[in-house]
This record gives sequence, C-alpha cells and structure tokens, in this order.
Amino acid sequence: MSFEPLIPYVQIPDLVLVPRGALGDFPPAPLAIKPFGTLVAIGVYLGSWLVLRHGRRVGLHEQALASFMVFVGGGGFLFGHVLDVVFYFPERILADPLSLVRVWDGLSSFGGFTGALIGALAWRAKYRVPMLPYADAVASGFPVGWCLGRLGCSVAHDHPGLRSEAWYAVQYPGGGRVDLGLAELALCLPIAIAALALRRQHRPWGFFLGVTCTAYAPLRFCLDFLRARDTPVVDARYLGLTPAQWGSMGLLAVGLVCLTRALRGAGDPAALRAPAPPEGFPARAARSG
Repeated sequence: MSFEPLIPYVQIPDLVLVPRGALGDFPPAPLAIKPFGTLVAIGVYLGSWLVLRHGRRVGLHEQALASFMVFVGGGGFLFGHVLDVVFYFPERILADPLSLVRVWDGLSSFGGFTGALIGALAWRAKYRVPMLPYADAVASGFPVGWCLGRLGCSVAHDHPGLRSEAWYAVQYPGGGRVDLGLAELALCLPIAIAALALRRQHRPWGFFLGVTCTAYAPLRFCLDFLRARDTPVVDARYLGLTPAQWGSMGLLAVGLVCLTRALRGAGDPAALRAPAPPEGFPARAARSG
C-alpha cells in the first residue's frame, strides 16, 4: 500500500496596498500586508491580552506588567534577529554589517527567547523588584501567541524539513517534505490549551514558566533533527546540533528550576502573594478578572 502527502502547499498572496513605483520612484518595493506578519501581529496582540487578563486576576500591577512586556517583547524581537544572523548566517556580518540591524529580515526563536531574557533582566535592573511573577504571567499566555506565530510559519513554508511521502507531509514544489512550522504548531497546540485550562486557578509563581519551558524544550530539540539538509539555505550546526538544540538544553534547565520552585511553594500562601508595584508606578487595587 503506497502513501503520498495529503497536505497541499498553500500560498496566500500578499495584499498589496501601494504598488511599486506608484508615486514615481516611490515606493521602491510594494507596500503590502503579508500573511506571516499579520498572523504574528495577531499572535502578539492575543497573547498580550491573555497575559494582562491573567495578571489582573492574580493581582499583578497592570502598568508594571505592561512595562515588563514591552521590555521582554522589544528584547525578543531585537535579539531574535541579531542572534539569527550571528549563529545561522555569520558570513553575512562581514559581507553586509547592516544585516545586523535589519530586524525585519529574519528571526530566530531561541534568539528571541534570549532577547526576552535580556529584556527581563534589564527591567529587573531598572525597577529592582522580583521579575518571576511577571515572567510567569507572560508564560501563561505565550503559548497561544506562539501557535499563531507558527501558523504564520506554516503559511510561509519557511521551515522545510526532510523529504517525506508520509500522509502528514506537505506537497512542496519538487516533492513532499515535513513542514516543521506546521509540525510545531500541531505539537504546541496541546501546550496552549493546557495553559489556558490551568490558568483557571492561581498557581505558585514560576509554574507556567516551568511548564511551558519544560514541555517545549524537548519538543523543539527533537524536531530540529528533521531540518532539511538539501535546500539552498541549510541551518548551521555546532558539534552536530543546531543552535536551537543547544538552546533547548538551557531552556529545559530553566523550566525544571522554575517548576521545582513552584511545586515546593504549593500550599504556601506566600508563593501566591502578588508583589508590591515597582517604585514609580501608582499604587492601586488590582481589578478582578
């Protein structure tokens, strides 16, 4: 009995708002709404809404949490691109140093995670308050936004995997392949659903961060073994592993530490107590969710 890929290679065209050269020499390239960017933007918005809603429910200061999200999101997008160039395309740095600042030209997920950590530490240094409760609130809504981002990857087909004729492969031009964006979306959906279900109760600080990191790290480590090696752009490898696989090890360690801390705090009222707002933010009662 033979099988063949069942998933079509769907391409959604850009919605062009201003064609190239509509005003003489401007714009030099069409101004358009791209499916990938649109889905990422929706993911950021929905994830942020879920984070703020959860933060209000557990008593976090809303303005402080919003400020934390700006630091984390800004660091994530900035370093997501910079580290993408440094680790995946280092040859570009000497050939085109400005490639480091074109933040719209490629993102690395683990570069983004590293940037988010840098942003969180910068926020912690600025306001001098514990950042774990705020990071945990972000982790409670992050999986939903991440799934929408991976939906964007599956539409863009920018993570081709190994050739495959299995039914779950995508009918790429030239033959069936595993679409790693689509595969990760399918595997992360249960994490997102579980996070939404677990949010119904207040959990010790670090619980959502621990669960999310611990669940995602081994998943991503295994998926990266399926990355294509016969495409024009092949991911760099260091001692046989991709940068994301090395990053997965660190992410797993962070997750286990946070999860252990949260489990030790189970039943302790202090582990559920919301921190006082940082200095500079107006004190006010948290709104109920």
